[in-house]
Amino acid sequence: MSGLYFEQFEAGQRFEHAVRRTVTETDNVLFSTLTMNPAALHLDAEYCKGTPYGERVVNSIFTLGLLIGLSVGDTTLGTTLGNLGMEDVKFPKPVFHGDTVRAVTTVLAKRESQSRKDSGIVTFEHRAFNQRNEEVASCRRAALMMKRPVV
Repeated sequence: MSGLYFEQFEAGQRFEHAVRRTVTETDNVLFSTLTMNPAALHLDAEYCKGTPYGERVVNSIFTLGLLIGLSVGDTTLGTTLGNLGMEDVKFPKPVFHGDTVRAVTTVLAKRESQSRKDSGIVTFEHRAFNQRNEEVASCRRAALMMKRPVV
């Protein structure tokens, strides 16, 4: 387990996640079809030649999942009890096949859980960037985090 417990997070703490991921055509096609999203923007190369992008755009929900997934190893692996919500989700630039995505996480706040003595709530800001250092996604996420076990 490499995730941190509730007590180990502090507001303002920043994580530059070392793991990066190059997005492939397979990622986009498989994710779009598995999630029943038949949008031509993700799947139809000929259609996309006539769009402002000129090529297929990676499904934004895949991008959001990748953004949060890149953060897990440094922050919540094995210590989260679940996501409570995500807000202010933005995609300022599209992701394309072949783009390499990296993530940065900042702890915005933390508070004790009112209903569970064994956990607390941490609010994260996640931001994703492509290989050109352009921001491609961001969100705020509230996670229910385990407290350190009492020994």
